[in-house]
Amino acid sequence: MKKYIITGLIIIAGILGFNLYVPLFNAPIDAASFSTYDVKIHRDTWGVPHIFGKQDKDTAYGLAYAHAEDDFKTIQGTVIAARGKLAFYHGKEGAANDYMVQLLKVWDVVESSYASQLTEETRDLVEAYANGLNHYAVLHPDEVYRGLFPVSGKDVIAGFVHRMPLMYGLDRVLGKLASDEKPEFSVGKEKIERGPFEQTLMGSNAVAVSPKRSADGYTRLAINSHQPWTGPVAWYEAHLHSEEGWNMTGGLFPGSPVIFLGHNEHLGWAHTVNSPDLVDVYELDIHPEDENKYFIQGKYETIDIWETEIEMKLWGPFRWTFKRDIMWSIHGPVFKNPHGTFGVRFSGYGEVRQVEQWYQMNKATSYEEFEFAMSLQALPMFNTVYADKSGNISYVYNALMPFRMSDAYDWKGILPGNTIQSLWQGYIEYDMLPRVVNPESGFVQNCNSTPYKATLGIVESRMPFLMNNLGIETFQTNRAYRAVETYGADTSITREEFYQYKFDTKYSEKSVMAVNLKKFLSEAGSDDPHMTEALELLRNWDLDTDSTATAMHLAYDAIRPTSDPDKYTYNYATIMDRLGKSIEYYRSVYGKINVKWGEIQRLKRGDIDLPLSGGPDIFRAIYSRKQNGQRKATAGDCFFQIVEWSPEGKVSSQSIHQFGSATSDENSPHYNDQAELFATHQMKPVWMTLEDIKLNLEKSYRPGEE
Repeated sequence: MKKYIITGLIIIAGILGFNLYVPLFNAPIDAASFSTYDVKIHRDTWGVPHIFGKQDKDTAYGLAYAHAEDDFKTIQGTVIAARGKLAFYHGKEGAANDYMVQLLKVWDVVESSYASQLTEETRDLVEAYANGLNHYAVLHPDEVYRGLFPVSGKDVIAGFVHRMPLMYGLDRVLGKLASDEKPEFSVGKEKIERGPFEQTLMGSNAVAVSPKRSADGYTRLAINSHQPWTGPVAWYEAHLHSEEGWNMTGGLFPGSPVIFLGHNEHLGWAHTVNSPDLVDVYELDIHPEDENKYFIQGKYETIDIWETEIEMKLWGPFRWTFKRDIMWSIHGPVFKNPHGTFGVRFSGYGEVRQVEQWYQMNKATSYEEFEFAMSLQALPMFNTVYADKSGNISYVYNALMPFRMSDAYDWKGILPGNTIQSLWQGYIEYDMLPRVVNPESGFVQNCNSTPYKATLGIVESRMPFLMNNLGIETFQTNRAYRAVETYGADTSITREEFYQYKFDTKYSEKSVMAVNLKKFLSEAGSDDPHMTEALELLRNWDLDTDSTATAMHLAYDAIRPTSDPDKYTYNYATIMDRLGKSIEYYRSVYGKINVKWGEIQRLKRGDIDLPLSGGPDIFRAIYSRKQNGQRKATAGDCFFQIVEWSPEGKVSSQSIHQFGSATSDENSPHYNDQAELFATHQMKPVWMTLEDIKLNLEKSYRPGEE
């Protein structure tokens, strides 16, 4: 009977258009062809992979294989998302992503530009990386998503084309337009908030000091990005080496064949997220009798409309295909909602060279070569702080900012779609961006703050109107204030002090937290003994978020600080209400309100459970979520490096990861072996020479022969 039921379901599924059978591999994978790659993976005692290949493409192939060993599931997830197949594998939750992939023409862009825009070397690199994944998939079929493999170099590039607009919040803007709500962009906040790849308040730190400011004549660089601790934008540490001059160590995301931030023997750099206005929304002037025509520059044009199909998993093996229209105007993707028809224009559309730019940055050997790579402007955002063995330091507000000629429009709001005067065509040239090169102070920093205070002196800008219509930040975060109050206040920084300042755990007196807490305490009073105790704890608090602090949890709950002062609205009644609820909560969980911050904020990973210092917008940034009466850390400080070059130009560095190199392998000893160092503000050495690696070696092997 069971046999007949299954047969009947298959027949019904065929009639209704359901898809059932998915092969393991879409096409044969020739495992023998992988023997052409000449590469060896050396795992050091921390499990960090050092990939030594003869050619760059060999190294990229080895990186893919090594990273797949540690986090194959997440890497596959990036391919699935970029192909627009999340709904196919995971159900309706992925449908919005899959529609967006089609809406943004991700694969049209890749197919039309892969051969014409990318150099042969870059294509070789991404194809080799794809083959590393294919090799791992063949040898580990039980870990493979059915029907996903083989992957190609185009999948790698598509991952970057897909992900980049999400990094500056395009998905949030599109989501607003796709809803039934009236889109409101008058204050521009929706356009700079992050999408799912970043959490509230998250940011990054980057600091460089030249020999002018170091006590020993060294050049030092702190590479300190803040990211989620798991998922598609969680850092993975690797060292890439080839006989073609590639010798780069640092951090990358799943699916990347290159290092995103780190250093080679000559130079290094850090990125922090910036928030320029890279998205414009236009209200189209629709024909009164034809909803598919819009008026622009004296005549009506027809909206391009085509149909796309999205496959969605229902239950078990059953999948259903549904259809949706996609619309484009001269402005870009088009949305119709009850309040109008809107077009969207976003920076970087059509760009596929993100890997190529980072690849050139990886291989740069001088400031001039690094600047040439940056001038490609394939990366639409990211502040960049640089240092090198010659003692050069620099900062640039890197962004692919639209060249908006007119100040007649509110570029943060909804723009008129019936004139080309509001339709920008090009971008501001790289040489025109705000920058600092070798400042007299010997100090540069950026902590997701205004570029105009990146050093203690003047920041160059060849376009004085840059701040008017491009959304460039004008505020200082707490982390920026503290960078100036530590690194910036010390004119002779020792190695120990450079590290000490990196682990700073205080709020500045100028921060949103301190300013609003002070105002609240000047007004606050109560006859309730528990509230009186809480207010006394807050009045005695020194703004330090060390794990021993006994008022941080109350301040955190009551003030809820933001990095941007413009986003914070002080309200006495609201803060008092939050504080009252916090008191009630901690009394119910701990039986008291005088609780050490480290008892509350914890690093939990496998069998490890450790106290953590730090907090939101702290230089030692930790972001956490409530869990069983505590706060489990989920983001912020994660993988980071401190690099230094001696006066003779010799490089050395230390790094740390919040967990370990085995980012998803619970059975590996490296699943959480760095956690205790991380929690106690310690770091581990980075080994770059083969001699040093062999002195600290766990195992060496060729892919497939481990």
